[in-house]
Amino acid sequence: MCGIVGYFGKEQATSILVEGLSKLEYRGYDSAGVAVLNDDGKIVVDKCKGRLANLENKLDENPIHGFIGIGHTRWATHGEPSDLNSHPHSNAKGTISVVHNGIIENYIKLREWLMEKGYTFKSETDTEVIPNLIDFYYNGDLLEAVMKTVEKLEGSYALGVVSSEEPDKLIAVRKDSPLIVGVGKGEYFIASDIPAILNHTREVYLLEDKEFVVMDKNGVTILNSNKEKVEKEIYHVTWNADAAEKGGYAHFMLKEIHEQPKAIKDTMTSRIMKNHSIKLDDITITKDQINNIDKIYIVACGTAYHAGVVGKYAIERLARIPVEVDVASEFRYRDPIMNERTLMIVVSQSGETADTLAVLREAKKQNARVIAVTNVVGSTVSREADDVLYTWAGPEIAVASTKAYVTQLIAMYIIALFFAENKNTLSKEELEAIKDEMLLLPEKAKELLENNDKVKTFAEDNYTNRDMFFLGRGLDYAVAMEGSLKLKEISYIHSEAYPAGELKHGPIALIEKGTAVIALATQENLFEKMVSNIKEVKTRGAKVMAFAMEGHKEIEKTVDSAIYIPRTIELLAPVLSVIPLQLLSYYTSIAKGCDVDKPRNLAKSVTVE
Repeated sequence: MCGIVGYFGKEQATSILVEGLSKLEYRGYDSAGVAVLNDDGKIVVDKCKGRLANLENKLDENPIHGFIGIGHTRWATHGEPSDLNSHPHSNAKGTISVVHNGIIENYIKLREWLMEKGYTFKSETDTEVIPNLIDFYYNGDLLEAVMKTVEKLEGSYALGVVSSEEPDKLIAVRKDSPLIVGVGKGEYFIASDIPAILNHTREVYLLEDKEFVVMDKNGVTILNSNKEKVEKEIYHVTWNADAAEKGGYAHFMLKEIHEQPKAIKDTMTSRIMKNHSIKLDDITITKDQINNIDKIYIVACGTAYHAGVVGKYAIERLARIPVEVDVASEFRYRDPIMNERTLMIVVSQSGETADTLAVLREAKKQNARVIAVTNVVGSTVSREADDVLYTWAGPEIAVASTKAYVTQLIAMYIIALFFAENKNTLSKEELEAIKDEMLLLPEKAKELLENNDKVKTFAEDNYTNRDMFFLGRGLDYAVAMEGSLKLKEISYIHSEAYPAGELKHGPIALIEKGTAVIALATQENLFEKMVSNIKEVKTRGAKVMAFAMEGHKEIEKTVDSAIYIPRTIELLAPVLSVIPLQLLSYYTSIAKGCDVDKPRNLAKSVTVE
């Protein structure tokens, strides 16, 4: 959440900052602002509540000229969305300005202490303590003042700092919140994410915690907390700038839904090949270590959690290792039991999810081995885990995750097959049969995307509903949860997912004439039971759209609309069945006139608890 951009160079900073912030809108925000050192070496701040366009209009009316600046899009945590609470924040004299992503947990204590020293505060934010602390510690050396300040901060932060006392300098630092440094030709950047600077440079440094950045006329210097120079390798971005653009689609979400066949294929590439062993990139876990595992935890948040539920089914079914799946925000507080025989798999699209990171760190404290599944190279999760399996989904801009989810599913299957291969729980023939089916998934996903008229029609007929219910059994229930989440995320329709066998235990009381129900029936061994559950809701007046494997035409006798997914083995069905559910959410949101890519109150990367 929140977005930071900073610029040091020879071009007008304001336009570059605003352009960079526009590339970070997907992260979620409710206000935006910039602070620029003008031609006189003074800091000029402009910020406002609402969309970035509001800030652009203000800057068009009153341009700020200068070559060094910082910008920010804020997602409110402390204090309501307002002009006053927007970033950047400054000290009382206006000589120091700061942008901040994260949460300062001890800000109340620091605020009270600073007030005793005579400092005053204008906003309700936790961030405002930072420029005032820097002011307190400033004695002619901005870097030293920033270093002393962060020693006092508890919590998470990525900071960009400028000062009129040293108008030819930009300072940055990170801890538990993402921040990268871009290196161009005579110009330098900081940003929360790579798309913000990709139009200007492909050369970036990936910062570690407590690494400080100094940009001045000598270039970029990266230091540790002891002021020792840190030598880092440049990371060269290989994907194109237009990968973060809509590419002719009406919305990023629709574009990313249609990119799923390629994303599925890319995530399998070099890992699954016919008549070859499963490859897990550079993961070093051995056969003996796998056999020594007595329990696996899969921990994640939101959509990634739903991928973890599918992962549990896959690993237990194929590798016969007990798996427990949990949401990170709950797991971290329930005093979980872990040891050297425990494997922790954390799943995070961004690799920066705060609760998931906390679980990772706790697992390592208890000597558990940690494998991270993430989409972002160089993210905090990928660096701190023992091993990492990347999902090659490419940049995902829409807040509602689609292609990141299906690639997480593929990663779960790859891990399950790798464990099964090493534990000899499947024959070679069984392994090859599953691999063969997986390699067919990209084409089958493409086929689904070419036939979505029924889904669109159902969405347009039911978008006015206040409620919608998703039913499934086994793996279908895991997909039902993801389908329900997508619908509520972007259409704001109340939706719930239930295990269909639980209908009689309460949920059936909610079914009445006209209630929209989405029923998944892709699991062969549960098909007949699922049909019985569908009849139960139809009898009470529900309007049902069902999803089944090709060949199960009999389901049409009991539903209002039937969608068929290309036939595959039932274990892999979630990769395909989720696609029409994503489209259902998309078309429902369009019919309601919602902002598909930027749903209210949500952010792409949840980097605070």
